[in-house]
Amino acid sequence: MKWKLNENQGKIVAGENGKGDRIDQLNYPTDMIVDEEDNSLIIADYGNKRVIRWSLNQNQQEILIENITCYGLAMDKYGFLYVSDWYNNEVKRWKLGEVKGKEGKLVAGGNDLGDQLNELYVPHFIFVDDEQSIYISDRIIVAGGNGQGINLNQLNGPQGIIVDDLSQIYVADQYNHRIMRWSERSQEGEIIVGGNGRGNKSDQLYYPHGIAFDVERNLYVAD
Repeated sequence: MKWKLNENQGKIVAGENGKGDRIDQLNYPTDMIVDEEDNSLIIADYGNKRVIRWSLNQNQQEILIENITCYGLAMDKYGFLYVSDWYNNEVKRWKLGEVKGKEGKLVAGGNDLGDQLNELYVPHFIFVDDEQSIYISDRIIVAGGNGQGINLNQLNGPQGIIVDDLSQIYVADQYNHRIMRWSERSQEGEIIVGGNGRGNKSDQLYYPHGIAFDVERNLYVAD
């Protein structure tokens, strides 16, 4: 789904052909990033174990990576694509444009499931800053901290996370079916999308996972 800034109704931009494994279908997409150079989405198609590129200019798709339990995606300013591998408890990196047929470089985890500093425990979402430091959603609380719930100072099943230039944290609040924004040092968040119950209406979300902004600050949500 795509929402324009300050609008409360979304538009389907990928995956409107039902659940499946065809090139023009998705199966439980968990995350996405916007590739601004060619105006496309790169989507973690978790249920099909693949990373796929989906053009926004025309109805064209391309499989970039296959046979990977992909969950989270990120891209740094140098054009490197980062993918979290949920099953293998690792994060790998590819150079965008040199992805197909190449083995990614291991950049985090890969030492079995665990809670040591060199291990990951079911990694989900990724955020990469300008210094190429990698932040991984690894069952760590990044906002909330007041127990699970529906209040503005609570989250319930947080998933995707991004940070904007103002250090505001955006969180996909999965089981509350909403996107929350937390300002720096704030005691509670604010709802910016959803929060109207689970559903498929234009002002509702259905278990949101991945979130991303484009250069015009349009918000994209995988639900």
